[in-house]
Amino acid sequence: PPGTGKTLLARVMAAQADVPFFYCSGSDFVELFVGRGAARMRSLFKEAAAAAPCLVFVDELDALGKQRSLRISGSNDEVEQTLNQMLACMDGVDSSNNGVVVMGATNRYEILDPALTRPGRFDRLVRINLPDASGRLDILRVHTRRLSLGPSVDLKAVAEVTAQYSGAELAALANEAAIRAVRRSSEELNQQDFLMAADAFSTARRRMPSVESLARDASKWFGGGEQPPNGSPLS
Repeated sequence: PPGTGKTLLARVMAAQADVPFFYCSGSDFVELFVGRGAARMRSLFKEAAAAAPCLVFVDELDALGKQRSLRISGSNDEVEQTLNQMLACMDGVDSSNNGVVVMGATNRYEILDPALTRPGRFDRLVRINLPDASGRLDILRVHTRRLSLGPSVDLKAVAEVTAQYSGAELAALANEAAIRAVRRSSEELNQQDFLMAADAFSTARRRMPSVESLARDASKWFGGGEQPPNGSPLS
């Protein structure tokens, strides 16, 4: 899922291994002119081979590695040529064993080209799931270590009420709690700031009004000549 820290995990792996880290996005190789993306791909792997051992990380891999059967027929084949060049470069990395490790991240693994995920290329699949309660507690501790927490703050209780939250959402939650403390002109965050931030987050993003309730409210407002209240999804 989005926000689970796939890019962060790749950076941490390179730091732990103490090797150079090459970051790129799949869209960086999509060009208008045929051959430009393939040339960039060759340049990337040539630079990585010179810096080996190293780690090459391709973020948003689906932008480049989408199944060729899903592409619109008749469009220019720049993306397909770039993908073919990447496949060739990865075969060269595997055969020469020169210490270049290639990683990729995507939210849409099911649309990747089978040639990209076959053994010998991106053959190790690691699914990064949403954190559990203990994982959420650790993430909250990281994002609140620079905040002034009051004695009433219980991060374990906050972690328990934020089920199905990703790491990025927990970071946004801590930031929202800090904003609420500033609005109170307080120098410390209290437990109520976190709980109100979680409630506001859930109301805005996770419990949106259903289609039936929207239709019912629209019939009531516009059928009786009334205007929807300010802040409603229909206003």
